[in-house]
Amino acid sequence: MMTRARKYTLYLLAFLVVITLGACSHEEAAHTEGEATTYTCPMHPQIVQNEPGTCPICFMDLVPVSQSGQNEGELMLSDSQIALGNITVKRVKYGEVGSSTILTGQLVLDESQTDVVSSRAAGRIERLYIKETGQRVQKGQPLYELYSEELLTLQREYLLALRQNQELGQENPRFASFLKAAKKKLLLYGLTEAQIRKLSSTDQLNARVTFVAPSAGVITEVATAEGQYVAEGGVLYRLGKLGSIWVEAELYPQEVAQVQVGDPVQVSVQGFTEGAIPAKVTFLNPEYSAGSQVAVMRAELKNNEGQYLPGMQANVTLPGKNGSELVLPNDAVIRDESGSHVWVQTGKGTFQARMVTLGEESFNNVAILSGIKENDKVVTSGAYLLYSEFVLKKGGDPMAGHNH
Repeated sequence: MMTRARKYTLYLLAFLVVITLGACSHEEAAHTEGEATTYTCPMHPQIVQNEPGTCPICFMDLVPVSQSGQNEGELMLSDSQIALGNITVKRVKYGEVGSSTILTGQLVLDESQTDVVSSRAAGRIERLYIKETGQRVQKGQPLYELYSEELLTLQREYLLALRQNQELGQENPRFASFLKAAKKKLLLYGLTEAQIRKLSSTDQLNARVTFVAPSAGVITEVATAEGQYVAEGGVLYRLGKLGSIWVEAELYPQEVAQVQVGDPVQVSVQGFTEGAIPAKVTFLNPEYSAGSQVAVMRAELKNNEGQYLPGMQANVTLPGKNGSELVLPNDAVIRDESGSHVWVQTGKGTFQARMVTLGEESFNNVAILSGIKENDKVVTSGAYLLYSEFVLKKGGDPMAGHNH
């Protein structure tokens, strides 16, 4: 890419040709008697002398320039110079800085919809039906088999209450309530209606009980192993539900100000062709990630059919701000060590440098926070030529003396 110094030099040479052509066809370019004259180098305009000589850098002959009486930071050009320099102005307006910002995101589980599958009784894990994370399970699907003496005792109590109710229930209604309590206890310990019916019909005790998934979802953690003894309430699995899913994306510091909780975004999941899905921002991390300069943004997607899975890549589109800031093309802004400034047309053929404060910036446009106001006529084409001409004529920075 062309360096800024080289860019300035090329613009300077181009404008010298423009000024020379304009001077050949207009007598006003001639030096009027009594004007103060200084001498500068066309290639190194920082070299300024009060008498003829050569440039100490490139040894070119210094050329005379006149000091006109414009205000500080102001420059006056003739109509022909403006036309030959292709200098155009535009009234500054409020608008959108740039096109929508597209972020790369990833689908992750909705942590608010995560179930913990814990052991209903103390015992030994005899078998794990799901041993790997990432597998999808359906409600009622077997997860693990537990050997438990406690569950064996509860089964005996249930069968005893069942026999008593069958033999004495008609004479004493209390036995029906005993049976109901025994059954409820088995249900609370995680046995299903089908397992209790089988126990009633076969009248066979079994210390090894199979437990099933309480809901559909994706296994996100397997916290036990076969043969391991577990206590009552010990965590065995974590199960993420897929009815809704999160999309997370990282924001750089200049993008954080663009987003607020509740803002609409568009999400495109890779591998799906139905187009962008509308969503809303539900969370913005109030601090940057450790060891980086990025903050996490989160939006929630409906996933009723379960087609979206954790780990899928997605693009998140942030809409640009609409009409909230003054906007100029990037080429209208001159940036140097003194700061940033633009050229504002203050009269016919008269241009003045104005220091500006820059805001959000896109590839083509930049927001102006201060320094100019709506409807100011700002140079959008030829700003670098004006800068070079000012340096050539005045021998200094148009922003010299301004409060930076």
